[in-house]
This record gives sequence, structure tokens and C-alpha cells, in this order.
Amino acid sequence: MGVSYLIDTHIFLWWLFDDPKLNNDCRKIIGNPDNNIIVSSVSAWEIATKYRIGKLPEAKQVVEEYWQILHQAKFIELPITTDHALRAGSLPIDHRDPFDRMIMAQAEL
Repeated sequence: MGVSYLIDTHIFLWWLFDDPKLNNDCRKIIGNPDNNIIVSSVSAWEIATKYRIGKLPEAKQVVEEYWQILHQAKFIELPITTDHALRAGSLPIDHRDPFDRMIMAQAEL
């Protein structure tokens, strides 16, 4: 039985783009079919936003084919709930990135 891992947006994109920034330990974890790889729906929001404003032009296909890519990789979507939103807004840390705050909140709950 594998383990569940909630990956952040950078890890998700590095995996999809086979980016060398993704270390071998992460590659083994994500590539292990026994593990449950979970991607927050906030990652879709972050990718679409950064693509729209021109900060992530290489993500055109990811935005257009997000569901197919998630399904093909056998990743599990983690929707945002009200509990996640309340926790993200209440995190006692000074971190301004709303995407990161949401993923942190989801990892805690």
C-alpha cells in the first residue's frame, strides 16, 4: 500500500515538463504507482492565472487539457472546501501567496 502525497503547483509542473529541478527522490515517489498523488484544485487556478498574465506561457496545453493530463497521470484532484478556505485565511504565518496558503491549509486538514 502506497502513501498519499499532496504536491504543490511547482512539483506538478516540474513533473509534467520533466524539469531537472525535480529531484530523483520526488520522481520516484510520484512515479510509484502504489502512491496516491494528490493535486489541489488551487494548482489549476494558479496555472491558469499565471498563463493568462504571461508568467507561464509554456502551460498552454496544461490549461487546455488539464483534466486529461490529471487523469492520464493518475493524479487525484483535491477540491477546495470551505474548511480549507477558512484555514488558509487563518494561517498564523506571514505568507502572502494565496495559492501556497491554500495548499498549506489543505495539507493540514
